[in-house]
Amino acid sequence: MKIVVLAGGLSTERDVSFQTGNMVTKALRKNGHKVILLDVFMGYKDEEEDLDGIFERAEEVSLQVGQIPETAPDLAKVKASRKDTSDCFFGPNVIRLCRMADIVFIGLHGADGEDGKIQAAFDLFGIRYTGSGYLSSAISMNKEMTKEFLKTAQIPMPQGIFITREQCGKTPEQLGLQLPCVVKPCCGGSSIGVTIVREQAEFQRALEDAFQWENELIIEEYISGREFSVGVLGENALPIIEIAPLSGFYDYRNKYKAGSTVETCPANLPEETARQMQDYAVRAAKTLGLTTYSRSDFLLNDKGEMFCLEANTLPGMTPTSLLPQEAAAVGIDFPTLCETIIKISMKRYEEAK
Repeated sequence: MKIVVLAGGLSTERDVSFQTGNMVTKALRKNGHKVILLDVFMGYKDEEEDLDGIFERAEEVSLQVGQIPETAPDLAKVKASRKDTSDCFFGPNVIRLCRMADIVFIGLHGADGEDGKIQAAFDLFGIRYTGSGYLSSAISMNKEMTKEFLKTAQIPMPQGIFITREQCGKTPEQLGLQLPCVVKPCCGGSSIGVTIVREQAEFQRALEDAFQWENELIIEEYISGREFSVGVLGENALPIIEIAPLSGFYDYRNKYKAGSTVETCPANLPEETARQMQDYAVRAAKTLGLTTYSRSDFLLNDKGEMFCLEANTLPGMTPTSLLPQEAAAVGIDFPTLCETIIKISMKRYEEAK
């Protein structure tokens, strides 16, 4: 097959996306496909050219990827570095190449990739792609909307409130909050802009930090406990993975710096607890309309109470990502996982004919 793997973009998870795209590209080439790795924002060259036969030289024209930096990217510099002056999100030749492909593997994370915008555009362009559709992606990306949907499915979630930038100067008491609490951007990912607030003096600083990334925030009760993640492939839950950072919480650095977090899969849990958590993950995916693959994150406190934190519509596929580790625990290696995602996605289009 001719496949375009899309990475990069203009989200705070741009650098993480490159690693996902790079890993997926290598795996799909190993499976015998002709794969072009493309930065959706930078595109391929600036000038018009005859693209016939470009998949025959896929490795030559593909993006070259480095390591994930320990800090989020400077998106203003990224925008300024594009050679053409267009404000279009899609870089030169991106749509043309995607239309030439049999399917696009969306390796994007965060805004524009996971929030349904690209999926909606591709639907209009008649481009086939992996993962969930535009509506379920948009709902799941918004943590406030996710809470409302999952409540209807009786999936327990931390108590929380939604605030806008206009409420930035308010104290926890004025917002009806108790400390400790967790401040996070409403539609962010990779724990960027997330702060655990334990003291009153930290609260305004946490709000200001989170509002650097978005105009809307979620503030939730802080739940101390063990952290887990459960992937869903097709309609089936994968083994549960436990995440235990060596220091601090599961933030951007601990997620992507090798050796900073202990990850145990399958997680050491009582059978009944594990079954319940997997059931919640499958139920969350169905409630939100997520197809192909997804991943839900959970906390388990010392009383044995379980809380779903969020659902991820395009789980990371980096060397340290959780979904590939969960798949490997049931004998699904990385190239097979990528191939399975392609097959499930293609089947959806075949059934829609």
